[in-house]
This record gives sequence, structure tokens and C-alpha cells, in this order.
Amino acid sequence: MSLLEVKDLSIHFGGVKAVQNVSFSIDSGIVYSVIGPNGAGKTTLFNLITGVYTPTSGEIRLDGEIIQGKSPDELARRGMARTFQNLQICMNMSAIENVMVGAHLRLDRNLFKAMLRLPALKRRDQALREEAAGLMEFVGLGEYVGARADAMSYGALKRLEIARALAMKPRLIFLDEPAAGLNPKETQEVDHLVRKVADSGITVVLVEHDMKMVMNLSDRILVLDYGRKLAEGTGQEVRGNPDVIAAYLGTHA
Repeated sequence: MSLLEVKDLSIHFGGVKAVQNVSFSIDSGIVYSVIGPNGAGKTTLFNLITGVYTPTSGEIRLDGEIIQGKSPDELARRGMARTFQNLQICMNMSAIENVMVGAHLRLDRNLFKAMLRLPALKRRDQALREEAAGLMEFVGLGEYVGARADAMSYGALKRLEIARALAMKPRLIFLDEPAAGLNPKETQEVDHLVRKVADSGITVVLVEHDMKMVMNLSDRILVLDYGRKLAEGTGQEVRGNPDVIAAYLGTHA
């Protein structure tokens, strides 16, 4: 059984059919990329799967369990993490505090204990800080453990978001354009990080416009066009698909 199964998924905004009857499945431990021209419905598809939107029709299963209609925090507890196109960093916090926020769903939320600052709570907070520091090392940001978020470069902040998502201990992580706005060196760093995450056993679902990065990383690729599934397969299969070539380069090409 696949980790994630999507069947005949659709969402309509008034008369606009943003995603139309899209079906695919994702096995554990792979990098699965979603590509397509601007406006193809890639981020909308992410929003449907991660609980931001409720589909008009269709079915989404995680480990065989139907999950459409569940909230993002419910899905996070089931092992689903997400980053967004635009940075969602708390700039008035330190870098390590941003990563610690990602673990909030795993914490004991007992307000009374928090007010008393019981020794066990202090030990937990210290363990959480050490865990966050380890994640910053993992994403290549060890030098920023003591820094404020607003002192970091844009490229470093993109990796900080990935560290925060990893703090949730996900089985499945959705990365929405992690290389957007990055220079070639920063893009290469994200490329290596995505592979490192996948090699750690976490399934990665990627939306990205950098085709070199997509072809280098992806085990499977889904191509969307005008909200519909245009093609699916390995990088080689997708690269040679005439419908994909037409969608990106025009029919004549």
C-alpha cells in the first residue's frame, strides 16, 4: 500500500476548476515532484492534501485512512509537514526558537505545569533546544544557532523553514518551491538538503520550477497543466513526453 493515495481530486472556485480529477500515489521514502507551468494548480494541490482547502470531490488517503477535510494540525499529528512559497518565519524570534516552534504539537500543553515551571518541564525545554540545534546542524545552519532570524540571509531562512518542519518529526514533508529566489550556490545547498532529508527516511513531495534540481532529485514526477494531470513517470519519461514539451515550450516546439 502506498503512503499517500490521491484519487479523482478536484476543487472549484466558482467557475474556475483549479484542480480537475487528479489521481496519483506516492510510496514511502522517495522524492516525488509536482511540476507544471504557472497557474497549473501545483500549490492548490498541496493545499488540498495538507488540509488548507477542502476538495469539491475526490479522495485523499494517508496510510489507507481517508484524510480529506481534516485540519492541518490534525494532519501534522499524523506525520505531515509543510513549507510554503513565501517565508513564514517569525523575525522577532531567534533562529533556534523558530525551529522549536515546529515541535509544539509534540509538547505537553498543560498550562498549570508551564506556570509552575516544574523541573521536568525545564528539562524538556532544554532537550527541545538541543534537538533544535541538532536540526540546524542537519540543514547546514549550525553557525546560526545563537543568531536572530532577522540577521540571516534569505537562503538560510529557506533552510530554517525546512528545519522547523523537520522538528515535527514528519513521515511526509511537502516543500513548496524551496529554491525560489535563491542564487545557484544556495539552490545547490537546498538540492543536497532535500536528498539528505529523503535519505533519512522521510518522503519528500516537492513543487519546484528549477528543472535541473527536479530532474536531479526526483524518483517520480507528476506534471500538471490547467489543473489536470498531464503526465507522470520518471524524469526520463517526463522529459521525453511530447505533451509535456508542448505545455512548457508550445505546440510547435
